[in-house]
Amino acid sequence: MTLYNHSDSNKRKTWFLLSAFLVFVVAIGYLLSVFFEEPIILYIAAFVSFFSAIFSYWFSDKIVLSMSNAHELKFEENKEIYRLVENLCITVGLPVPKIYVIYDPAPNAFATGRNPQNAVIALTTGLIEKLERSELEGVIAHELSHIKNYDILLATLTTILVGTIVILSDMLSRSAFYRNRDSDNKNSNLIFVLLAILVSILAPLFAYLMQFAISRKREFLADADGALITRYPEGLASALEKISQDPNKLRAVNKATAHLYISSPLKEKKKGFFAKAFMTHPPVEDRINALRGMKI
Repeated sequence: MTLYNHSDSNKRKTWFLLSAFLVFVVAIGYLLSVFFEEPIILYIAAFVSFFSAIFSYWFSDKIVLSMSNAHELKFEENKEIYRLVENLCITVGLPVPKIYVIYDPAPNAFATGRNPQNAVIALTTGLIEKLERSELEGVIAHELSHIKNYDILLATLTTILVGTIVILSDMLSRSAFYRNRDSDNKNSNLIFVLLAILVSILAPLFAYLMQFAISRKREFLADADGALITRYPEGLASALEKISQDPNKLRAVNKATAHLYISSPLKEKKKGFFAKAFMTHPPVEDRINALRGMKI
């Protein structure tokens, strides 16, 4: 796999992610069906998992845009941004994505969508107002790299599927607790309760760690690929500096969508191996140093 194209790898990861999600939900359905002695629960779980996976594939980008309070930017509203995106798309060989704007003074950006033909780039008003043209080019090239390499599909799906796993895990632990509390034979249910608690703790933890690991790796690759597109690594490096040092915190953000942005909107400053494992992005200093060390 090369820096220039890791889309095939991301497509494989997407199918693996969807398959793992289906297996996990069906497993929870099986546990609940055995515990409550109701086989119909397993069939419901299988239906829910299949429907959730299909729904996430087709509509996850719209959900993320809605969660981020993003609004479509018309050409007449900012012709310069549209021309900048169009010029970079010609360079990369991509169709021009829809452009959305988030009315927020904190500078940041993300890309979403299921493929390059249905892609979206979202920019905050703070980013548009505070960055120089070369810095904006660096940020947009970074996001176009995510689109070209299908990072957008993988990242957007993880947002929805991880959230679903967390909800289902919580439902499993609660149902086990209440069933055990109301049961006359509590000893017979103890093993199931312990198993349910273990799954409800480990499943979301594993899901979040996988989500964050994918996010950190793709940011380094998109930085380098974006710099190759503009042939000017300093533009993106300078943009990352400004974004990370800006005192404003993005208002419409949460842990579910934080990994999508070019720079962590949560203002993460963690140290140590275990702390860094839960970071949505690599340390910005490492990204800037890598960009300024590039020779193009």
